[in-house]
Amino acid sequence: MEEKISLAIVERFFEKLREHLAIDVAVVGAGPSGMVAARDLAAAGKKVAVFERKLAPGGGIWGGGMLFNEVVVQEDSLPILEDFGIGSRLCGEGRYTVDAVEMAAGLVFGACRAGAVFFNAVSVEDIVFKEDRVAGVVINWSPVTRLEMHVDPLVVTSRAVLDGTGHPSEIAALASRKAGIALATGSGGIMGERPMWVERGEESTVRDTKQLCPGLYVSGMAANNVSGGFRMGPIFGGMLKSGRKAAALILEEFSASEGVPGDD
Repeated sequence: MEEKISLAIVERFFEKLREHLAIDVAVVGAGPSGMVAARDLAAAGKKVAVFERKLAPGGGIWGGGMLFNEVVVQEDSLPILEDFGIGSRLCGEGRYTVDAVEMAAGLVFGACRAGAVFFNAVSVEDIVFKEDRVAGVVINWSPVTRLEMHVDPLVVTSRAVLDGTGHPSEIAALASRKAGIALATGSGGIMGERPMWVERGEESTVRDTKQLCPGLYVSGMAANNVSGGFRMGPIFGGMLKSGRKAAALILEEFSASEGVPGDD
């Protein structure tokens, strides 16, 4: 019995990995924006893999505000929560509280149910850059990178990469530093996150969700860091809307490249 259990795990995992070595979208970072984008893209029939460095997907949701496991969203974000079956409670004019654990778990489950596949404890240590576009990610086990072991990585090719790595915007930084790409920002590089200003931060999170260069998109706090947006703390409406916008932008590019009838 023991070897049958191990064999089932090994066979299914390698089947899953083999099926996702060439995909439509690689989402790097399983925070709120990344998981909303993954869900929407998978629901649209795209092959999506989410690569999360930590063991538990969810990004900064779990801890709420200073380990009080509640977060806040704005009213115009409620339709996204409803798509995932996540509940909320009115806490003020146009503002709602959401249990942080329910939100994190609900986003993970919703993305999985739509068909996105998660690879947790996996770090993206580099990008694939071919013919002047980002064309995939270079992955390794997180413990390998953390311990600085000299172990070569594997490669996953993709039509698009979404940087949802949060404050460091690690994938955009790789593209700028290693590939010498001029990003679609005011400076052409990483402009850096600005201090806390909730209203402006919520606005810039969505506004700065965009394509940075061919094949590379950015969402969530990574978008703020890349384009110099403000920090906003434990309010998550902008993050949810950012993920939805990122998915829409990627699908729009795919439709244009595939020449979908009726598209301009």
